[in-house]
Amino acid sequence: MSLVQLSPRVQELQRRLTEFVENECIPAEAEYQKALGSGAQRWKAVPPVMERLKARARSLGLWNLFLTKEYKEGAGLTNYEYAVLCEIMGRSPAIAPEACNCSAPDTGNMEVFAKYGSAAQKEKWLLPLMEGKIRSAFAMTEPAVASSDATNICTRITPSRGGYLVNGRKWWISGAGHPKCAVFLTMGKTDLSASKYSQQSIVAVPADAPGVTVVRPLTVFGYDDAPHGHCEVLFENVWVPKENLILGEGRGFEVIQGRLGPDRIHHCMRSLGMGERALELMIERVQNRTTFGRKIAEHGVVLDYIAKSRMELESARMLVLRAADMIDKVGAKHAKKEIAMAKVVVPTVVLGILDRAIQMYGAGGVGQDTPLADFWAGMRTLRIADGPDEVHTRQIAQLEIAEQNAKRSKKSALAAPAKL
Repeated sequence: MSLVQLSPRVQELQRRLTEFVENECIPAEAEYQKALGSGAQRWKAVPPVMERLKARARSLGLWNLFLTKEYKEGAGLTNYEYAVLCEIMGRSPAIAPEACNCSAPDTGNMEVFAKYGSAAQKEKWLLPLMEGKIRSAFAMTEPAVASSDATNICTRITPSRGGYLVNGRKWWISGAGHPKCAVFLTMGKTDLSASKYSQQSIVAVPADAPGVTVVRPLTVFGYDDAPHGHCEVLFENVWVPKENLILGEGRGFEVIQGRLGPDRIHHCMRSLGMGERALELMIERVQNRTTFGRKIAEHGVVLDYIAKSRMELESARMLVLRAADMIDKVGAKHAKKEIAMAKVVVPTVVLGILDRAIQMYGAGGVGQDTPLADFWAGMRTLRIADGPDEVHTRQIAQLEIAEQNAKRSKKSALAAPAKL
């Protein structure tokens, strides 16, 4: 669904992508999971079906759609146009985004290289990422501190031998377990004497650099999300050359704000697709099962579940499309409130829909025979990832108060009698 008329090109991409996801990605989910195997094997290789789907997506022109028209490397779409397409990918979150080279954390990392990277950094990291030859990770969160306040980050990036030494322990680093992960965009402090938001820097750390250790994969409600995973990673005296510094010393906050705004809205876009699929599964279930002498769908509370899910999903979509439109018109920096509202509302709404769908499936809803439990685990995590709800709601309130105060000040100034 879109509030504006999409261009013929985007409509064609929408048609192709829908067919690709419904007819090729979703049917491949079981094969993909089976091919992953068990134990350590799950981290050794990418199931062959993924490479086949990648080749297919490229042949259909569904590759790298996320990088918007402001980048010469991108597909030439607006954020609004990509929102419509990204939702479709979200219907098969473990398959479709990666098949189209539009999966996190690579999308955010590619945008960092495209927006802030030097020519050498683009050649070394951006080009192979855009070709799908390598994967990447973003290393910010730390176990020792509350990382929702990024000023707490205590990893050190210290000058040494014409470059930098990186020392710190990170965790919940998505993508770190992938066998093709080749680079970590790593946040740490370079100057403790600088102002609060100028102490942090970001460097590109090769995954195979001496001193980098993937300590362990972490599970999300029991799911390991192999092969990319979410890992604890240790950086011990990891030396990187000076040219691996992104943008400049003390500019880490500038980089992460440029990265996280679009990344947050991408998560919301994909979440809508998960919500749509969950609602479809719910409706299919209640029409095919009977309790107490009638179809489940004929019980009043179930009709309420369906109606509420549709209304909430449509409302959440409006927030996402508005945020995407605002990013296009004024940039992510000036669309902070719209992005934050979508980031809070969408996961909560989709969690509610998933919960109702699970309830309709009964015991089957919490097992592995449907995607619902897996979707729920990922969606619950999204209320924490890329900033917890509480941080975003605080920002929304502060921005709203500032806007209202500005309106009152302007009104008072206009009402004041002119001075003679």
